[in-house]
Amino acid sequence: MITKITRFLARFGYYKIGIHLPISYGRFGTFSQKFRAFCAKKFLIHVGKNVNIEHGAMITSLMSIGDNSGVGINSKMHGRITIGKNVMMGPECIIYTRNHAFEDITVPMCQQGFQEEKPVEIGDDVWIGGRVIILPGVHISSGVIIGAGSVVTKDVPSYAIVGGNPARILKYR
Repeated sequence: MITKITRFLARFGYYKIGIHLPISYGRFGTFSQKFRAFCAKKFLIHVGKNVNIEHGAMITSLMSIGDNSGVGINSKMHGRITIGKNVMMGPECIIYTRNHAFEDITVPMCQQGFQEEKPVEIGDDVWIGGRVIILPGVHISSGVIIGAGSVVTKDVPSYAIVGGNPARILKYR
């Protein structure tokens, strides 16, 4: 019953898990990390083993996160997001799964609602630098490195190193 309620509420807002707990390193870090992972298992679609959801991260129950992966400090994610195994994420990353509607020029944009949700998928063994923004519908393949401050607008092929705004392929691993 509680799981159904939390998933219903997650469609309307974010959860901040253990916001008053310290970051995952330091004196009480191990306890904080384990407590946030325990809470996440109660309402996320899937939570793998050894998951680290950092202090201040805002997430919803429509998310799935694989083994040995982490969500960075003060990161914001909303909607259907699949994070693979062994994913490292820097602080203050943002993942969007929908945008405002703007098609009808006779109606103000703030009154048009939202476009259809487009899920974001992140493959295994991905390193996402700090303050990266990933836009709706993007698929990031396995082995990718995304440079800090990048804005990812298109799918990223396996083992690519991308950076910039908009992110472009710099080289391959």
